[in-house]
Amino acid sequence: MLFSNRAEAGRFLADRLRGYAGRDDVVVLALPRGGVPVGYEIAKALGAPLDVFVVRKLGVPGHEELAMGALASGGVLVLDERLIHALGISEEAVRRAVAAERRELERREALYRGRDEPPDLAGKTVILVDDGLATGSTMRAAALAVRRLGPARIVVAVPVASEETCDAFRDDVDEIVCGITPRPFRGVGMWYDDFSQTSDEEVRELLAQAAERPQLTR
Repeated sequence: MLFSNRAEAGRFLADRLRGYAGRDDVVVLALPRGGVPVGYEIAKALGAPLDVFVVRKLGVPGHEELAMGALASGGVLVLDERLIHALGISEEAVRRAVAAERRELERREALYRGRDEPPDLAGKTVILVDDGLATGSTMRAAALAVRRLGPARIVVAVPVASEETCDAFRDDVDEIVCGITPRPFRGVGMWYDDFSQTSDEEVRELLAQAAERPQLTR
């Protein structure tokens, strides 16, 4: 099947998550930018608050596509110490990467959230949402970071994922919900009619609209 766009994908996924509707302990966290239109529809259907969870991968110097860790909302830093040691990456190189990504993370959080504080996740059921999973590295970093903030349960929910990546998450989170797991996978964007980039302005508009809705949690 093809999703017409991210909003339709979110409505499809919300139906798979209806067991979480009407609960006062649920928070939907979307990974910007593409995860926000998906998360908006899920939060709307469940009657839950929506926020963003900004994650910045820390790339290995010279091979930035390979993640040696991640920095996330709330100041959470996750490092792959074994990889850093195996590749002989210096502490100074790690510090430079962290500083650069912290600046970008702070810029994005200020852009999306303004001066609002991030939600308190202690004891909550957190539904982490993106528009799909390919390798899953960013979502895995997000899940690790959220775990450090003390939630009762972490659910990862995506409309489309590779079957292998979806299965791999079963050991990382309390529940993984993948709407479809097509074979061959060929990439997230292949399963959307419209996979155009979500703009920062669209993210801000959706967050503002979500904040205006009546919710069971604040």
